[in-house]
Amino acid sequence: MVPPWSGKIHYLPDTVKIRLLNPGDAPAYWALRLEALEREPEAFSSSAEEHRTLGLDHVRGRLGSDPADSFIMGAFVGRQLAGMAAFVRESKVKVRHKGFIFGVFVTEAMRGKGIGRGVLEALPDRVAHIEGIEQIVLSVTTQSAAMGLYRSLGFESFGCERRAIKIGRRYVDEEYMVLYLASPPCHNRT
Repeated sequence: MVPPWSGKIHYLPDTVKIRLLNPGDAPAYWALRLEALEREPEAFSSSAEEHRTLGLDHVRGRLGSDPADSFIMGAFVGRQLAGMAAFVRESKVKVRHKGFIFGVFVTEAMRGKGIGRGVLEALPDRVAHIEGIEQIVLSVTTQSAAMGLYRSLGFESFGCERRAIKIGRRYVDEEYMVLYLASPPCHNRT
C-alpha cells in the first residue's frame, strides 16, 4: 500500500510555495508563531508570553540548525508566510528512528485552501529521505479539526494524554498519532 503522502503534494495554486525556512525567514516565522500562540493557545504547549522572550537571533539559530534532524517547512502565499510545520528527530541512539511534528499552524485567512495539507504532505516526503527515520509522531488537542487531516494523511492514533495542557483552570487533552514511513510496526514477542 502506498502511503497517502508518498510522492505527491496536494495541488496548490502557483502563488503558494512550500519550502524549508532558513535564517532569513526568522522575522516572518517569529510573527507567525506568535499569531499561532495567541489565536490557538490550547493547541500548543508553549505560550505567547514565552515566545515573546525569544529574540530573532535565537530564531535564526533554530532555522539554521541541522536541516537533516530539525527543520521547519513553510507555505508562502506570495511573500507572506501563511503556514508552517516543524520537525525534530530524536537524538538518543535507541530512538533516532523517530521524529516529531509540532508547531503546525495556518493563518485564519488561508485556512480551507489546502495549505495545511500541502505542508503536511511536503514534510513527511522530505523526512522519508532522511536515513534511519521510520516513523513520525505528533500530538494534537482532542478538540482540534486537524485530527481529520492527520488521519487522511495516514497518521494513526495510539494514545491520549488527559489534561496534557493547563491554561488557567482549564485542561486540554492531547491525542498522540504516528505515521509509519517504513514497514508496518512489529510487536515485541516474548
